[in-house]
Formats: sequence, structure tokens, C-alpha cells
Amino acid sequence: MAEGETEREYDTRKAIEELRERFQGLTTVLKESSQSPLEASLHFCQEFCQVLVEHAGRWKTDEDPLPLLEVYTVAILSFAKAASCLSSECENVPLLLEKLALSCAELLLLLPQHVPGALWEEFQSSMKLAHSLLQESGSTQLCLLSVLAQQDGVWSNTTLSSILSNENPQTEQGWFSLDVYWFEDTH
Repeated sequence: MAEGETEREYDTRKAIEELRERFQGLTTVLKESSQSPLEASLHFCQEFCQVLVEHAGRWKTDEDPLPLLEVYTVAILSFAKAASCLSSECENVPLLLEKLALSCAELLLLLPQHVPGALWEEFQSSMKLAHSLLQESGSTQLCLLSVLAQQDGVWSNTTLSSILSNENPQTEQGWFSLDVYWFEDTH
């Protein structure tokens, strides 16, 4: 354990390292598979989901959502890194990515006002890289997460904050600024 690190933080860090290694292993198996690209992609998606559910189940969202943010950050980036090896014929690929992005976006709603800086920075850089990797294959499923990751925190943009908390945005200017983020990100 690192100095000043609690047992809980140590356990979380070890679990995240294990998750990263398991996803890397799945990607290696995918790349080296002798199965057809479709079969290999189906197998990858099934195993990916199983590993994700196993790891995400270690934490309760209502008690501490921050470790789950780490899980989703690692999962999304790992999936994006494997995307170039996945078959476009596999219907599970875009479906899994869409559900992964949606689950992460929903989790962001549960985060406290101030996420620790290093964790938010990791989320930001991972979403930027993942979005870039996925755009190369024509995928736009990470647009919302990419927009959120451009902020100083999930609650820092007043328009996004009001939308996420089911309030009406303060001004039309707010809607315009959100549309600009969306447009710039998707085009």
C-alpha cells in the first residue's frame, strides 16, 4: 500500500488494475483469434460484459460512485482500443458501446459536486482518446460523454447541469452553447 492510502483505496486501485489487465487479455485473444471476425467479436462482447458486470458489482453506486466511474472509464477506453478489431457485422458491438456510454452518463448524475481532480482528469483524457479511436470507425456513441469530459466537472456547465437535474436552462444562450458543443463534436 502506498503511504497515506487507505485500505479501501488500495483495494479499489488493485481491482482497477486487475480490470485493465482482464480487458487487455480479452483484446489480445480477439486479435489472435482463429475464429471468423463475427464469431470473435461476439465472443469478445460476451466476455467483456461478463468481466464488466463482475467488476462493477463490487461497488454500490449509492455508497460511493467514484470507483464505478473508474470502472466505466477503463471499460470504455478498453473497448475503444479493441474496436478496430471488432467486426462491423456484429450487432452486439454498437449495442454494447451504446449501453456502456449510457450507463456511464447515468453514473455521472450520481457523482458528487466535486470529483477528485486526478479522477476527473483521467476520465477526461480517456473519453477524449476513446472518442477519437471510435470516430475513426464512424462511431458517435461517445458524443455525450465527450462533451461532458470537456467540462471542468459534470456539474460545471450550467446548461448541462440544469438538464441533468431536470430543470429548465436559464437562457437560450445556454441551449446554443450546448448545440455548439454537440455540433463541433459530431462534425
